[in-house]
Amino acid sequence: MDKGKIRLYDTYQGMIRPFKPIKDNEVDIYYCGPTVYNYVHLGNMRPAITFDLLSNFLSEVGYDVKLVSNYTDIDDKIIAESIKEGKSEKELSLFYIKAYEDCLNKLKISPLYYHPKASEYIDKMVDFIDDLIKDGKAYKAGNDIYFRVHSVPSYGKLSNQNLEELEAGKRIDVASGKEDPLDFVLWKLTDDQGIKFDTKIGLGRPGWHTECVCMVDDVFSSPLIDIHGGGFDLKFPHHENEIAQSLAHNNTTLANYWMHVGFLMTGGEKMSKSLGNSILAIDVLSRHLGEAVRLFFYQTNYRSPINYSEEILEECDKKINKYLSSIRRASVSLDYNNIKTDDLYDQEIYEELLEALADDLNTANALAVFDKAFKMLNSNSKNLDKLNAILNTIIKMSNVLGFKFNKYSLTDEERKLIDDYNKARSEKDYSKSDLLRAKLLEKNLI
Repeated sequence: MDKGKIRLYDTYQGMIRPFKPIKDNEVDIYYCGPTVYNYVHLGNMRPAITFDLLSNFLSEVGYDVKLVSNYTDIDDKIIAESIKEGKSEKELSLFYIKAYEDCLNKLKISPLYYHPKASEYIDKMVDFIDDLIKDGKAYKAGNDIYFRVHSVPSYGKLSNQNLEELEAGKRIDVASGKEDPLDFVLWKLTDDQGIKFDTKIGLGRPGWHTECVCMVDDVFSSPLIDIHGGGFDLKFPHHENEIAQSLAHNNTTLANYWMHVGFLMTGGEKMSKSLGNSILAIDVLSRHLGEAVRLFFYQTNYRSPINYSEEILEECDKKINKYLSSIRRASVSLDYNNIKTDDLYDQEIYEELLEALADDLNTANALAVFDKAFKMLNSNSKNLDKLNAILNTIIKMSNVLGFKFNKYSLTDEERKLIDDYNKARSEKDYSKSDLLRAKLLEKNLI
């Protein structure tokens, strides 16, 4: 596929743009991961699925992709939960990281280039904040160190908000000593019982908005990457504040493309722990196939909100099982007839899938192409060469979409069962062939 056809919606510029990476054959992507103080809800998995799909697609068309997502393992919520559970903050965060990664595995998320933790970048953050203080773009007030939002004239561009309008709705907390209501915390100078670090800027811990800027700079060895993203709720203030710090320190917008994933809705509101309407990913994945959850999200554009529905998830389970049954039957037919030419595939329909994804990850159109390939598979059961090419195409498509379907290979026992069935039919032993056919149907071999 021609890479020049790829177009992505850039939140920063508010439009779909042709995608052009900084380096010709490389793409660096970073998306914000979870704050690990509890089990994640299902909506938290939508960015992971979206950026995994984007990475798979870009890799397939020839880019060397580095996909990175962080863990926020320093946070007031983690401190509060660790006290409640009687665990150290590290024990708590590692437990919930493991739970999150178990969900990633069930969703067939490909291994990331790196999963940095905020706790690993304290020195980088301290140096970063110290530089901002020296440049007059940050200041100490009360018990904290704040970023001067007015040091960045373009503040608000990502979220399309006006500085004056933002200020009109805010009030300065006099006790904090903040200069401006919009100024945000870079470093919390505290002596509470939570984790603290004794540094040149004081005893305390970092604010949330600084960690990603420092991790991007360090992991990618660059203050500017191709794509940065996350959930729609991170657009303001989190990503807006990241851009402000990056502009103040590095004179870059941190990323050339900003991508934001729509909310998962339930009961007419976005799914959120704070609203008490969370449906945990671990619970959903105990009831439904990981591939079905991906299929559920793919039915709606990644930028649009989507309503949670058990009924639709159940339908997605059924559809995934139909896909798997078709693959199994085709695989059995090819394996039984010793067809092994795995390099053959239908380039035309495969290109259709790639072109759908090149249009800002148009998963609805991509799924239509995928379904079309299955119709071709089911209607070509007698033409083994055609069957083989279509099956290979479906396997390639499934890898890009993240389903990662595999062909099925017959066991010796299954091969003998098919032999016995064919022999009974050829000998017109219909009673025996009917019994064997029932067994083959039960095993989904015909």
